[in-house]
Amino acid sequence: MSVVEESVEVQVPLTTAYDQWTQFEEFPRFMDGVERIEQRTPTLTHWVTSVGGVTREFDAEITQQIPDERVAWTTVEGDARQAGVVTFHRLDDTRTKVMLQLEHDPQGIVETVGDKLGFVRRQAQGDLKRFKQYIEARGTESGAWRGQV
Repeated sequence: MSVVEESVEVQVPLTTAYDQWTQFEEFPRFMDGVERIEQRTPTLTHWVTSVGGVTREFDAEITQQIPDERVAWTTVEGDARQAGVVTFHRLDDTRTKVMLQLEHDPQGIVETVGDKLGFVRRQAQGDLKRFKQYIEARGTESGAWRGQV
């Protein structure tokens, strides 16, 4: 397993950043390589990704969700193996730090080489940067799920 840790500061209140992150079906708007996410139950999502010409489908289960604090997940079925957590930290009334920790298991030689060359880290950095641009341009969340898991 490889581990990636990245963060970004966004110019929106903590609740806005957290609420937007709970809108999983919106992820393709800012996550490169994510083609589609379907929220099947409050704790189960189905992902379709295409990265470097490799298409993957997998299910991810939300293992912990605490409003305004964290969302954690792990893959449970499909051809990708990963687990992670995103945490939200109030900097002041209008700024939030979003921190991502991702553990992933590269599959095959191409993914292993790409991982060693820092592809996953750069992907995470880019996704967080695009999340920042997305939520700051909107100024408000597109929806929210405030349930606890």
